Amino acid sequence: MQLLLRPSMIRNMTPPTAGLLTPDGRGNGYGVSMTTGTFADDLATERSSELQPRELIVTIFGLYARAESNWLSVASVVRLMSHLGVDGAAVRSSISRLKRRETLEAHRHDGAAGYSLSKPTLDALAEGDVRIFDRKRAEIEDGWLMVVFSIPESERDKRHVLRTFLTRLGFGTTAPGVWIAPGSLVRETRETLERRGLSEYVDMYSAEHLGFGDLRTKVRTWWDLDALTTLYAAFLDKYRPVLERSTAGTLTPQDAFAEYVPMLTEWRRLPYLDPGLPLPLLPPGWNGVTAGRLFDELNAALSGPAREHAMRIIHQP
Repeated sequence: MQLLLRPSMIRNMTPPTAGLLTPDGRGNGYGVSMTTGTFADDLATERSSELQPRELIVTIFGLYARAESNWLSVASVVRLMSHLGVDGAAVRSSISRLKRRETLEAHRHDGAAGYSLSKPTLDALAEGDVRIFDRKRAEIEDGWLMVVFSIPESERDKRHVLRTFLTRLGFGTTAPGVWIAPGSLVRETRETLERRGLSEYVDMYSAEHLGFGDLRTKVRTWWDLDALTTLYAAFLDKYRPVLERSTAGTLTPQDAFAEYVPMLTEWRRLPYLDPGLPLPLLPPGWNGVTAGRLFDELNAALSGPAREHAMRIIHQP
């Protein structure tokens, strides 16, 4: 493969600011990746793991706490989680774990015990809002973003951190130490690396594919599209019946909440594994497009009733 690097590095480009609001305009969406390690490890984890209570709790805080001055009482979280089939002991244990990880911070309001999202978590949620609710598929004309990095041996622990964030952004690898993503990810990559204090180790290049070999074939070696196809198929199989039930009008607000929070928690993983490659480079009939449409329909159908139920529980005396 030969890539042409355009004359200027894009380390110092100033991209336009992206909106961080969800479709309802209130900034109360949710999206944060829980994946770490290599892309293959991420996919294996996503295939094998069940949703953990702590993931559902973060989803609830991401959806509903930000609209409530970034605070929820412990009692309201326990009640909401009970409607997801999680008992109070597991909820309190998970909250304690999230506090130790500095995802949540303890605060009391009017004598009630509760928690807020930490500043780094709020930043991650804002990043995720764009990836989850404002997905943009790249075009061939966007070209490619290439990243190479050099980290001194004395700071080698940052190598894993940097690889983790590149993986979470959807980068593939063309060769050892050479990372690639659609050119449409320039802004998000730049902002993420700067926010995490990693930009000083990185050079970012704008590139074009000039040869050799078929680019569609190359893409299949840079990303595990078969594994992604399997993940999207599982999402479609699981949640098409939910949309049918919603369309039939058989879901109560509590039902909508019980379906929406796990659905969003499962979906949020996928946009961090799929970089939004141009359609001409993907297999014919790529089911990621179909899954994306299903998510949009589910979000439109369930988010309102789910919020109605959640607010009733949160404001319950």
